[in-house]
Amino acid sequence: MMASRVDASDTQILGSPESFPVLSEAQLERATSGLSVRSHGAGDVLLEPGQSPPGIFVLLDGELEILQILDRKSTVVRVLEAGQFTGEVSTLAGRPAVVRIVARTPARVVLIPRERLLTLVRNDADLGDVFMRAFVLRRAELINLGLGDVVLVGSDHCAGTLRIRDFLIRNDYPFAEVDLDREPDVEGLLQQFHIALADVPVLICRGTIILRNPSNDEIADCLGFNAAIDVTKPRDLVIVGAGPAGLGAAVYAASEGLDVLVLETTAPGGQAGSSSRIENYLGFPLGISGRDLARAAYEQAQKFEAKLMVARRATRLDCARRPYVLEVDHGERIETRALIIASGAEYRTLSVPGIERFEGSGIYHSATKMEQRLCAGEEVVIVGGGNSAGQAAIFLANEARQVHMLVRSSGLSDTMSRYLIDRIEHHQRIHLRTRTQVVAVEGANHLESITWQHADSGETTKSPIRHLFVMAGAVPNTKWLEGCLALDEKGFVRTGGDLSREDLMAARWPLGRPPHLLETTLPGVFAVGDVRSGNLKRVASAVGEGSIAVALVHRALRERGA
Repeated sequence: MMASRVDASDTQILGSPESFPVLSEAQLERATSGLSVRSHGAGDVLLEPGQSPPGIFVLLDGELEILQILDRKSTVVRVLEAGQFTGEVSTLAGRPAVVRIVARTPARVVLIPRERLLTLVRNDADLGDVFMRAFVLRRAELINLGLGDVVLVGSDHCAGTLRIRDFLIRNDYPFAEVDLDREPDVEGLLQQFHIALADVPVLICRGTIILRNPSNDEIADCLGFNAAIDVTKPRDLVIVGAGPAGLGAAVYAASEGLDVLVLETTAPGGQAGSSSRIENYLGFPLGISGRDLARAAYEQAQKFEAKLMVARRATRLDCARRPYVLEVDHGERIETRALIIASGAEYRTLSVPGIERFEGSGIYHSATKMEQRLCAGEEVVIVGGGNSAGQAAIFLANEARQVHMLVRSSGLSDTMSRYLIDRIEHHQRIHLRTRTQVVAVEGANHLESITWQHADSGETTKSPIRHLFVMAGAVPNTKWLEGCLALDEKGFVRTGGDLSREDLMAARWPLGRPPHLLETTLPGVFAVGDVRSGNLKRVASAVGEGSIAVALVHRALRERGA
């Protein structure tokens, strides 16, 4: 069955009055002043899926249709009337359209070019609010209804399917899905798309391009995530990593007029983006999911014209001269006057024989709704005693039959917030096992059993558990910085007051002043968030470091030779 699929014979009406508002005469005048009016006949195509939108179309009179084009079928998802406008969040970034826009009747429209749209969003508080609210709501509706130009063909029991689904979800890309586990006529469906069972998972991009078990960067290229970004342009600031620290820095830097490029290997949000619920972040008394927080931060960064490259990894920093040059895995060389390193850290894998075979097939490093669905009604094991592990335990326990938390220490008080500890201790379906670690995993194509051992008694327990969440320990993403910066014994970046005299002498620190707070042994290069030595494992702390670093970037850029 195709999830969220809309039949071609139906008309799916998207949107509330807030997501498709009608501009007032005064708003129309401000938005379109000085721009020419274009006339279109019925049937004229204004925009095709896969094209980079030149901006948004404001309809003066007549009607426009918004169509989903999928599997050579077109579905009307919205009809626009006079005073309404096209576009959604991805329009701000210049990413390709996912829908077709056609004149339903003779129509007169005004094209607001993307650069002018960005200026209006940034400088006109009234129009900016109208446009941003509409764009955000429209994107959410496209995602919820699966109204995109992509079909994922796969299975919940396939690690590749889970990875691709997670990549699309975390990048807020709308897609339809064919679940082979629930499809009654698998053979017929595979023949329809001209693919073999051995090809699964398959991503069908815009109905014409078939990607067999594609990598994240292949998906990003097919969907044009980075097509509008000029990598040859020198930047004021490059930020490596789009977790809370990197997004916080991007919002503050772009809002203050810096030309900002953010480089991200997977999706906005980092580790925090996969958190099911963050309850101790200021201003959200009911809590907020990591994905929602990341989405809002990214939308805010786009509003101020920060650019985000997705599925791109920094491979080397050429630090021999300024401006610095960042080398990227696709061969790009990006020149920048200043750099903020927010590349974060990754959870360690367990030192258990054969465990790597089950990555994505029973072993996970995040607990989102996707993993919660996979674990419904089953037992799960979580390894780790930090806040992320605690949030995952409470979240998964809503659907799982039993959650076993394994920690090496004798308790949680030194590593976890008190409010999480209290909930874990009082939750009937969460069993905390202290001084315990995983010693063996078994299974064929998917994890089938886990064996753990108590450190003091030596007693082992083998359980037929199919889901293991590893959230213990972290490895910094700093290999690409070798030879450029001072790192601590664990590979985290030393900054500010943590830099010794020997560190600065070895790096030949060239300035008469000492490094700023958060500054590394390279002038104008800062480290924030989980990648920084001595960082606090809190989302609010990471965002704060990002904003502080931007204030210091301004100082560094004013220095001679920057």
